[in-house]
Amino acid sequence: MTDFYNFIAIEGNIGAGKTTLCRQLSEQFNCRLVLEQFSDNPFLPLFYENPERYAFMVELFFMTERHKQLQTAFSNPDLFQQFTVSDYFFLKTLLFARKNLNEEEFRLFKRLFHILNANFPKPDILIYLHRSVDNLLKNIKHRGRAYEAQITPQYLQNIQDTYFEYFKTEIEVPILILNVDDADYVRESKHFDLIVDCIKTKFHTGMHQIIIQ
Repeated sequence: MTDFYNFIAIEGNIGAGKTTLCRQLSEQFNCRLVLEQFSDNPFLPLFYENPERYAFMVELFFMTERHKQLQTAFSNPDLFQQFTVSDYFFLKTLLFARKNLNEEEFRLFKRLFHILNANFPKPDILIYLHRSVDNLLKNIKHRGRAYEAQITPQYLQNIQDTYFEYFKTEIEVPILILNVDDADYVRESKHFDLIVDCIKTKFHTGMHQIIIQ
């Protein structure tokens, strides 16, 4: 599909459509697919009900599971799959922890993160699916996961702000922000094709923004 990117990370807020897009790309191009197993986190429902009490446990579980999954994926290359698409990148672990943990917890968490992150490759491109908070809430409500019912607009806005704060500091990886508020890449093939065209384009480091419509 592309000569530029061997590892493509698709990121976005909760309900942005990351996993859906990754599955479509995998089906279309037979690439290696790495999907976060968030539903296996036993602390997630508890976290949404009581964030202060369960934040450290939920973030620690996510970090260890993501590490195990990515370590397995990159230590066993598949010669028949030309590139890898993931619906997260490992640094996401630190971004969420920074927002959810208190100062002492985050200090400890960051030390553990850097130990685990030492040997992981960065993605060749990071694609961020951007949707308004209102549309994110609609998607979250539509998929009907009971434990997500407690998610507030403020929490989603905080996550979005955290991503964009990070984007301003990232100097090694191209960041492609796709505004997909008016896109339906599941039902509209032209929207999916536009995203594929973006992935086939070589972007330099820094932020790039494209509206898909």
